[in-house]
Amino acid sequence: MRLLTLGPAPPSPTILKDLNVEWVILGHSERRNIFKETDQDVAKKTIFALQKGLKVILCVGELLSEREANKTTEVVFRQLQAVKDVVADWTNVVIAYEPVWAIGTGKNATAKQAQEVHNDIRNWLKSNINQATAEATRIVYGGSVNAKNCSELSSEPDIDGFLVGGASLKPEFVEIIHSKM
Repeated sequence: MRLLTLGPAPPSPTILKDLNVEWVILGHSERRNIFKETDQDVAKKTIFALQKGLKVILCVGELLSEREANKTTEVVFRQLQAVKDVVADWTNVVIAYEPVWAIGTGKNATAKQAQEVHNDIRNWLKSNINQATAEATRIVYGGSVNAKNCSELSSEPDIDGFLVGGASLKPEFVEIIHSKM
């Protein structure tokens, strides 16, 4: 699998396809928060990427203030709904639950907290799209995954894998890879 990430002006799908890049990450917390991408911006990029033959890792997740206000599902469902409004076929979409408050802050979601949101996402897919999509869609976790928490996270039934950030540059990445095998 080839994945390319760049700064504020992402390359065109044609360039990505020429480079044999199959996957793009859209809706990442940094794009939403630093570059102020809206849910609708992410949805437009998602349908465009899919129409151009790319596969999408769709990031969803809440800020600490939203978590503390018990708005996690409200925020995540709003982000998913924007994509649902324009995407009918989710075959080439992987959802990455990425709690913004757990990225690089030293605060990590427990396996139970991550599982609850993953289960909520799967149930949302079932209720808002269909059972087959809910069962087939991979939902991965992306909140500061590391060698210490990967085994416990990977034991949860609705966590289908990981979107790994900084730990992918460390030797412990091998342990993370093996935790879901």
